[in-house]
Amino acid sequence: MSTNVKDYLLELCCSYTIISVLGSVVNIIFGGQTNNINVLLMFCFCAIIVFVLSLHKLFDAVSPLVMMIVQYLLAWGACALVVYILSVLVEPVTPRAWFEFWRSFTIPYIIGAGYYYYRVFADAKKQNDLIAELRQKENDDTQG
Repeated sequence: MSTNVKDYLLELCCSYTIISVLGSVVNIIFGGQTNNINVLLMFCFCAIIVFVLSLHKLFDAVSPLVMMIVQYLLAWGACALVVYILSVLVEPVTPRAWFEFWRSFTIPYIIGAGYYYYRVFADAKKQNDLIAELRQKENDDTQG
């Protein structure tokens, strides 16, 4: 199995576990209940979001801010499409539910994507530091 698929599956499993546990805690605190459709939607949303975030290498030519906005819009659009399809098949979604979907999607997305981008940029900084260190050693070896 390629490393990209392994990384994707690892990120998906970790994200879904965190979202599921946090959802359970929120349900316990506020007395809510969850059903099987919600659990499947959480998994589907996690799969979509992790996939879209893993595409960050395709956006190397644009600024990080543009990349983040485009990725958010792609992820939100894909998840909204899933909700729309589900609403056609199972039960119509009210306008208030669309607002709740947007809010319930955006808050965890910002937290998760923020952590993801932090890790990506921290890894890039480490790699840049290593490259600079190797170049410095190379310059020292050629001069001395």
